[in-house]
Amino acid sequence: MNIRVASPADVGGIYALVCEHSARGDVLPRTLVSIRNSLDDWFVVDVDDQIVGCASLLSYTSELAEVRSLAIHDEVKGNGWGAAILQVLISEARRRNIPTLFALTRAVPFFQRAGFVVSDMDHFPQKVWRDCDICPVREECDETPVVLQLDAVSHPAKELVPCE
Repeated sequence: MNIRVASPADVGGIYALVCEHSARGDVLPRTLVSIRNSLDDWFVVDVDDQIVGCASLLSYTSELAEVRSLAIHDEVKGNGWGAAILQVLISEARRRNIPTLFALTRAVPFFQRAGFVVSDMDHFPQKVWRDCDICPVREECDETPVVLQLDAVSHPAKELVPCE
């Protein structure tokens, strides 16, 4: 298993995986163009040159990012690859000094095992403005918002020692 930043050659594999999962309502649909245009945000699980998992880390602000479109091919589910790619996204958020991650999910226990806690959509107006308003099931949404505070993220301004 290899988890890595997506490359242009991965767009078709990501698209196929997202389409498969969006048809079941597991993730929102994404177009080839939207994937291509946000490729720097995507990570893939690559097994023998096949994309069997993907996820995106979408930054809303310097303080907030969303874990989205996390999908693992049905034939390889249960091997820990979903948890592994989630840990890569958490590490990437730390690298970017983003203190808050969130996701909308039906798989709450999966995210809770990684330290996320159940939250409220009122805390994420950026998500509502960007995706929820155009979501085909927004009036009947059954997803739960979860959030992870990355306490270990360093903030240079907080580390300054006042002059005496």
